[in-house]
Amino acid sequence: MLDSAIQQVLKPVLSRMARGLVRAGIGADALTFIGFAIGMAAAVSIALQQFTAGLVLLLLSRLMDGLDGAVARLTQPTDRGGFLDITLDFLFYAAIPLAFAVADPAQNALPAAVLLASFIGTASSFLAFAIVAAQRGITSTALPDKSFYFLGGLTEATETIAAFVAMCLWPQWFAPIAWGFAALCAITTALRIGWGCQRLK
Repeated sequence: MLDSAIQQVLKPVLSRMARGLVRAGIGADALTFIGFAIGMAAAVSIALQQFTAGLVLLLLSRLMDGLDGAVARLTQPTDRGGFLDITLDFLFYAAIPLAFAVADPAQNALPAAVLLASFIGTASSFLAFAIVAAQRGITSTALPDKSFYFLGGLTEATETIAAFVAMCLWPQWFAPIAWGFAALCAITTALRIGWGCQRLK
C-alpha cells in the first residue's frame, strides 16, 4: 500500500548512494547477495534472541535491497537480477517469522506458522499475476522501474518490514503482531484474487 510513496521519498537518497557504488565497481547482483546474507544473519540473531542486533541487520539488509535496484538502473538491469531479487526477498521474508518461532517455540510457533501461510497467499497471488501480466504485455504504472508487474495490496514490502521492526522492538508481542499481520495478508490475497480476476477477463 505504501511502497510507491516510500520509494519516491527514498529514490533520491538511494540514487546518490548507488552512484558511489557504481564508481566503486560494485554491481547490483553483488548487492542482492550481500543483502540476502545480512538478512539471514538477522534471522539467526533473532533466533538467538538477540533482537536489537537482528533489527539492525534487518534494516541494513533492506537498505541493500533498495540499493541493488538503484545500481541496476544506473548500469544495465537484467532478467537474472530481477529473478534473484524477488527470490531472495521471499526467502528473507520467510526466514524472519521462522526465526521468532525458533526463539520461543511455545509462544510463537503457531502464529509464525499462520503468518508464513498468509505469505504464501500474498506471494502466489503476486507472482501469478506477474506471470500473466508479462504474457499480455501489461505494465505497472505505479512502479514502472520493477522487473515485472508489482501487484499492490494492504501488505507490501513497506508494511512487512514495519511489522518485522515492531516484532524486533517488542518481541514479547510477536504473537499478536503476527496474527494481525496475517489477517491483513489474507485481505490482501483476497483483494488481489478479485482484482486479478477482473483485470484478466
